[in-house]
Amino acid sequence: MASIEDRRYTHEMARTHQEVRFSPEGKHADLTPASAARGVEDALKVLEGRWKLVILFHLFGGKVLRFSDLGRAIPAISQKMLIQQLRQMERDGIVRRFIHHQVPPKVEYSLTNWGQALCPALDALLKWAALREVNVAAASPGVPEAGNGDAREHDEKRVVLR
Repeated sequence: MASIEDRRYTHEMARTHQEVRFSPEGKHADLTPASAARGVEDALKVLEGRWKLVILFHLFGGKVLRFSDLGRAIPAISQKMLIQQLRQMERDGIVRRFIHHQVPPKVEYSLTNWGQALCPALDALLKWAALREVNVAAASPGVPEAGNGDAREHDEKRVVLR
């Protein structure tokens, strides 16, 4: 009969030792899960607001739009809300505000380099959302769950992220 010492040793041997375990180095090896989550939260706070993403998409591509043009492009937004969102984005360094000193006053908005740098990230987020939508539609109530033997004919509808 094995002693308690032998069982403890066997239990320890069943686990892979930390030094042996393979862990690929990432681009941000200095980030912990908590610091990474905090960084993403901070980034999302800059984009927080009902209209900020809509405004960003209207300004992408180096467009310079007057305040009135933005208001016409987003008819559901009030002037007060448009002003608030643009001022917050200006304060965060996403939008540049250029005032022409003339009568009547002319104010133009464009994206800063930081604002334009958001384009690839938001494009990737759009692609992710589209893939998610396809997967959710494929797993709708009338469609069997993945892993079920009856789901073979529906598997081609699912998109796999790699």
